[in-house]
Amino acid sequence: MLAGILFRRIIREGTLTLVDPEGRRESFGAGEPRVTIRLTDRAAELRLLINPKLALGEAYMDGRLVVEEGTLYDLLFIAGRNVRHLEEMAGVRWVEDLRRALRPLQTYNPASRARKNVAHHYDLSGELYDLFLDTDRQYSCAYFTSPQDSLEQAQENKKRHLAAKLRLDDPALEILDIGSGWGGLGLYLAGEADANVTGVTLSEEQVKVSRDRARKAGFGDGVQFRLEDYRNLTGKYDRIVSVGMFEHVGTQHYPEFFGKVRDLLADNGVAVLHSIGRMAPPGATNPWLRKYIFPGGYTPALSEVLAVVEKSGLWVTDIEILRLHYAETLRHWRERFQRHRDTVRRLYDERFCRMWEFYLTACEISFREMGQMVFQMQLARRQDAVPLTRDYVTDWERGKLAAATGAHPAQAAE
Repeated sequence: MLAGILFRRIIREGTLTLVDPEGRRESFGAGEPRVTIRLTDRAAELRLLINPKLALGEAYMDGRLVVEEGTLYDLLFIAGRNVRHLEEMAGVRWVEDLRRALRPLQTYNPASRARKNVAHHYDLSGELYDLFLDTDRQYSCAYFTSPQDSLEQAQENKKRHLAAKLRLDDPALEILDIGSGWGGLGLYLAGEADANVTGVTLSEEQVKVSRDRARKAGFGDGVQFRLEDYRNLTGKYDRIVSVGMFEHVGTQHYPEFFGKVRDLLADNGVAVLHSIGRMAPPGATNPWLRKYIFPGGYTPALSEVLAVVEKSGLWVTDIEILRLHYAETLRHWRERFQRHRDTVRRLYDERFCRMWEFYLTACEISFREMGQMVFQMQLARRQDAVPLTRDYVTDWERGKLAAATGAHPAQAAE
């Protein structure tokens, strides 16, 4: 049993039972959850032994790894709990070191490559995203103020939370949204502030949908969405926001990114960066995720980001860490995707369904068990651009929530 050579050394938490292509069965680890998988051919077993981080997802996509007892979630939960044992193996450490060494090449994202990488994921069928995202198509971490929040409510909370940090009370603001997605955040900010909003994205599908939404909402020329690389922008903006885009910038482009934010931000302006991060030191992108889902993507450590910001001339005026919010967001997406799986299969095929099941489940596990988190970093050119305490964030959110619900602001806090 080839894969058993690996599993005997790394599976310690949870019980994994493997059935090999000859029908032989062996169990590894102990305790819950319990899952049984079957490998259908010797080649899949060999690939799993040689390159498990890539081969596990590929085998599941191709139907060469079959979950016979338990669920894919159980399998990936066990993998997430035990992956550190894999990375501690002497024969694997050099592979991880190599992946980290190759990261600058893998995340090199000049304008032409960045547009191709974005199209790979974000120019898929709009119907696909409608099946599992909230009604506003917020494809980033939501903000759960209560375990009972629906996905729609949590995404509304996220937009309100970001808006509070941007301080929208000043008149005649010019707002820039870098990586504007399908336009939901930009339209929200335009509706909450006396502002002109410019959103930029590299996705042709996203900019088409965003422009249509802005037209139907009657915003006119005050809200514009452009198919544009942020590096080509000029002018000054009072507020800059970027949500779920920084993960695609690439580490060697961080000085370019923060330099551009500094140049575009007005002297008394405020910027907020919302990005996935890791609580551990710098690492490398999972090879399966990089190959099939987010080519050119990378989750940064805060140490990597702050080292660049401190040289950019920008003040970090606030950092907030969202720990399990993205795990809950992904749980909602995963459950919605599963409810609409037959529709997705009609749009694409069974292999695509299995690829996205693996993607959504693995990402959820990464936030629950593997040190992934989200950070919101507020930036300014001047240290007095925001008040001395964070009370203004809570006060603004409670005021807006009270206005929406008709409750007194004190009740909105309950």
